[in-house]
Amino acid sequence: MFGIFGIFLQAAAGHMLYLALHLESGSFPRPLTAAEEQAAFAAMALGDRTARDKLIRHNLRLVAHVAKKYYTTPDRQDDFISIGTIGLIKAVDTYDPSRTVRFASYASQCIQNELRMHLRRVRREAGTLSLQEPLEGENGMLTLADTLPDEAVMEEDCERRDAAARLRTLVEQLPERDRQLLTLRYGLGGGAPLTQQEVAARFGISRSYVSRLEKRALSELARRW
Repeated sequence: MFGIFGIFLQAAAGHMLYLALHLESGSFPRPLTAAEEQAAFAAMALGDRTARDKLIRHNLRLVAHVAKKYYTTPDRQDDFISIGTIGLIKAVDTYDPSRTVRFASYASQCIQNELRMHLRRVRREAGTLSLQEPLEGENGMLTLADTLPDEAVMEEDCERRDAAARLRTLVEQLPERDRQLLTLRYGLGGGAPLTQQEVAARFGISRSYVSRLEKRALSELARRW
């Protein structure tokens, strides 16, 4: 428990006392209205640190909602909320209010990413665990190996899904033309991918210009990733 809070302290020391108090009480502030949220981001852009704190505090309920999908016993709740809050803080610091994606959607993805990174780290550190070790409460009848699928690809598939969801979030934050271009080029909307020439015809520009725009958009995605 204290190890988890030590990691959290490094990422968000200024919020430690507040979070500790609310984790103890199990209560969180109400979510902000759309207008309040917009005003807080506007104030934060002008350097108002209290607005940043407000956005974090009033989205703790979202952290708790997302985190409950990842812990199986109540005694792990505080740890997972603490880890998820790191993701929330990252979301507040990197969110662009001018984009069409809602902050709650963006923050949920950041929170999930933080929790999944933690779980992957735990799995790596516990790599010596035997798959034949009986699960707690099963009287030795059910082992960890019994709970795994026959194909040893579940983790790889989860990571691919995680990466795809993260990529979709980043694409949604690009300028509208770049977002439309990548959607057409790579079939992100569910349609068939188009060639640069086909995209050029849709946009009414040259193929070489499409190529330059595509490279710029991909470079921006790589930077944000």
